[in-house]
Amino acid sequence: MAKFAFTTENICCFPRHTNSLFNNTSLKHRQLLIFSSKQRSQLRVFSAIRGKESVTETESVITGLRVDELDNSASASDAEGQEEGGEVGFDWNWPPWKNLPQRYKLIGTTSLAFVVCNMDKVNLSVAIIPMSHQFGWNSSTAGLVQSSFFWGYALSQLPGGWLAKIFGGRKVLEIGVLTWSLATALVPVLAGFMPGLVLSRILVGIGEGVSPSAATDLIARSIPLEERSRAVAFVFGGLSVGSVTGLLLAPPLIQNFGWEAVFYIFGILGIAWFLGFQFVKEEQPSFVADLIPWSRTISSKKSLNTSLKDLDASLKDVPWKAFFQTRAVWAMIYTHFCGSWGHYTCLSWLPTYFSEELNLNLTEAAWVSVLPPLASIFVTTIASQLADNLIANGVETTTVRKICQTIAFLSPAVCMTLSSLDLGIPPWEIVGILTGGLALSSFALSGLYCTHQDISPEYASILLGITNTVGAVPGIVGVALTGSLLDSTHSWSLSLFAPSIFFYLTGTIVWLAFASSKPQSFSKID
Repeated sequence: MAKFAFTTENICCFPRHTNSLFNNTSLKHRQLLIFSSKQRSQLRVFSAIRGKESVTETESVITGLRVDELDNSASASDAEGQEEGGEVGFDWNWPPWKNLPQRYKLIGTTSLAFVVCNMDKVNLSVAIIPMSHQFGWNSSTAGLVQSSFFWGYALSQLPGGWLAKIFGGRKVLEIGVLTWSLATALVPVLAGFMPGLVLSRILVGIGEGVSPSAATDLIARSIPLEERSRAVAFVFGGLSVGSVTGLLLAPPLIQNFGWEAVFYIFGILGIAWFLGFQFVKEEQPSFVADLIPWSRTISSKKSLNTSLKDLDASLKDVPWKAFFQTRAVWAMIYTHFCGSWGHYTCLSWLPTYFSEELNLNLTEAAWVSVLPPLASIFVTTIASQLADNLIANGVETTTVRKICQTIAFLSPAVCMTLSSLDLGIPPWEIVGILTGGLALSSFALSGLYCTHQDISPEYASILLGITNTVGAVPGIVGVALTGSLLDSTHSWSLSLFAPSIFFYLTGTIVWLAFASSKPQSFSKID
């Protein structure tokens, strides 16, 4: 089979004499394939030639068509089974995502990593119930075990942002996923030894802690402003999908195979992702150099052999002083803290709340806990489209971010207030109210979580590392404090809802007063 590949430029038709190339050949089969890209269109003609024809490999120009590739190496067997006469068709590429822009592939696989991330985060919130029964833990001990994750999560935020800037988000994400997956698989082995269990959860927190900064680095480098809300929503929306998946899979796995199976299986999934990600090639999109000029100085393929001297110099180059002299940065820090308080306490304690307060069994409590993150998936899609459309239509970016974040805070505050008051609301209506409020809190993905890239694509990963470090404190303090308050007050309203409501309201005030998405030149300020 002979293969001809043509490159065309602005050609609308073939002149009649172009057929002379095939005049003296007898064709069994002819197949035309047309591929297009931004730069050129390619026309490939596959032809089985019966007869002794010789085609030279010299480049020929035929009526505006340049013959790029001539291949006569196919055997006669290629033509067997084909129908006599001319047959024209299209050869579809497989898999379907083969020709997707590289940035979309990276964003897709990064989102999948976040799915696994939250599966490994929520598995303990379900498994903690049978584990507490087996090991005789009270609420305070259970809160300590769950909060240990956030110790590592908080410690790894700034190092994760810095490493993402130096080595690129891809490399940091790979190491992070492998670390938390191995640590997750070790939980059943160490569960009976409290220091070992706490250490394993700290390692899970460290692995997952570097991931947001790594993802932020990838988005800041490869996604333009008008697509950024959707990219952030798609990547971080993987957390909601992971919560749903983890909460759905954990109960049947626990009931059929024991609570240990959850950690083994989820850990193996993360290791499988790490191995599969090695086959995803990374190529910087052509527009990135113009969009983010500084990106050429940072290579995601930079090896770990970079000298300590270079690393130290790069750390000193970060304009730390300028960060903390900017009101918008402080607004992001406090807002992140407030949002994390409500998110992490509910993530850790809602299954127990539904089980003890609403008298649901393990499976029912887990299924009900799925509803908020499941609804968040749909809300996230709506929020990201709304935000991007508003920006594309000329609405100021800061205004859009403030609107989205205000919705993200006031909605759960109102719903938690209704749930905590003794209004005689039936349990299943309380579930619906909490589901709606927590789902609307995902508007933050088009508010706070986009602001890091808005004000500084260059330092986006480090800025997220700063705000996420403070944002991890509620995971350490809030989750453990909720357990202690629950033991002393026996009131879910005082221990779980009241602190969250306070931080949601004060966070809204600070965000509206000081937040900004205006690009900042921190290096010049410093």
